[in-house]
Amino acid sequence: MQYLTFVDQVARRTGTSEQRAAELARATLETLAERLTGGELLDLAAQLPKGLQRVLKPHPSAEAAERFGAAEFVARVARRADIDENAARDTIRAVFTTLREAITSGEFNDVVVQLPRDFRDIVEPALAPASARRR
Repeated sequence: MQYLTFVDQVARRTGTSEQRAAELARATLETLAERLTGGELLDLAAQLPKGLQRVLKPHPSAEAAERFGAAEFVARVARRADIDENAARDTIRAVFTTLREAITSGEFNDVVVQLPRDFRDIVEPALAPASARRR
């Protein structure tokens, strides 16, 4: 998937401009980068457009992922994007759904496996069949 297509999909799903959608995608992916191991982060970045790969650069000395749950994930995205937590949840769902379309199903599953169970309500919409995701 091309960068502009990714951003356009996030914009459509969040009802925002493409510029704002790019900011929301960055905030979500930066937070996801903190939650994934370095190796998985590199695998994910390899499947994303160049404009998003820069957001997912792991720290050279950090192979281990930070351990935090869905509530902290939502709070971090909200702070980064300067939105409330309800809007952050919607944003995260939109980005995960777009991410699911942008990368292979195997890679998406590898990402999801690294997230704790409390991410279920955020990730499940992205796991729905493509026909159910379309609005």
